[in-house]
Amino acid sequence: MVEHLATRAIYFLSYAALAFGNQGCNDQDAIETILTKDGDRYKCVNINQQPSLHHPSLINHKIQMEPSSYPTDLHNGSLSAVNNSLAELPAISCPIGTIPILQDIKGGTINILSFHTKEFGERAEVHFSVAGAKTNDDIYGTSVSINVYEPKVKEKTEDISTSFTVLLNAQNDSHLEGIGAGSIVWPSFRGDRFARFHISWMDRTHSGHTQCYDHECPGFVQVGKIGLGGRISPVSIYNGPQYEINVLLFKDPKSKDWWLASGNTLIGYWPSQLFTNLKDKAISAFWGGQVGGPTVQQNFPEMGSGHLASEGFGKAAFVRDIKIVDGNNEYVKPDIHKSFSASSKTTCYSVDSFGQGESGLHVYYGGPGGCNS
Repeated sequence: MVEHLATRAIYFLSYAALAFGNQGCNDQDAIETILTKDGDRYKCVNINQQPSLHHPSLINHKIQMEPSSYPTDLHNGSLSAVNNSLAELPAISCPIGTIPILQDIKGGTINILSFHTKEFGERAEVHFSVAGAKTNDDIYGTSVSINVYEPKVKEKTEDISTSFTVLLNAQNDSHLEGIGAGSIVWPSFRGDRFARFHISWMDRTHSGHTQCYDHECPGFVQVGKIGLGGRISPVSIYNGPQYEINVLLFKDPKSKDWWLASGNTLIGYWPSQLFTNLKDKAISAFWGGQVGGPTVQQNFPEMGSGHLASEGFGKAAFVRDIKIVDGNNEYVKPDIHKSFSASSKTTCYSVDSFGQGESGLHVYYGGPGGCNS
């Protein structure tokens, strides 16, 4: 089980953080430019001119502003945000009819650094580790509360530390598709160690990879004002206040698009035309932490709070209130017999208190890193 946890979930999250060509907007597309208090610059782009519509499968795509229906909770009707201490996702005040696109410091579209070697087509060696919970089932969505910290990641590297949820479909070993969202600390992204909100999707086959991150390549259709790549705040403090973000991924049963929301706020969707296997459903889900990059084995970064899972609430990072969407478009608790928790590198990172409560699965995860490979 640990091997599967440490391959498919890792493969998705880490390769989704690799490089893409510059597919973003240019100056002519921007209606307005907004500078946030954190120094991030967003260009407000006409919603019908966003980068996603450059995808060849989305030519003449009609943007959907909301899903045809929402998953329901058997006890509470529609699932709303949990009343815990919620961190805020970066909301950008773009004009009506526009969506925010994060720019680099000089005003151009952000280019994610690659893990490629100088020899064309040869990928540099990248190492990964994960710790968290996984379910194998027929899955049409998930909801989760993710405890947000800012784990320490070595500067001047392309290494990352994430707290993420991922939905995957790999009908066979030759074809893997996935979508995900959550918090990433990635110093090479913006030159800081902030926890930032990111999304990812991928399509991997033996013949090639398509890995997309935020708006770095066409695919995700944004309809809301959340600034992808922006800072999450406030974040949790060890033995102090704890903050979470709510992430919801769910499939529209009519259009088959995969929607992303945070609490009651719609962010956007991945059109069904992007997928083959995932067009129908996901067959596994992961919730927890992951570290990855070309230099992690020399200096494993922190994961979660930077403390082991056994330290518990207020000291160890967690994911909780985990539910999945079933074939009836209802939120249900994952089948505990089809679920498990694990760490792919137990000398660095641990899991603890995995179980099923009234509001869903939960698990503590993380660790200080710094262990020997």
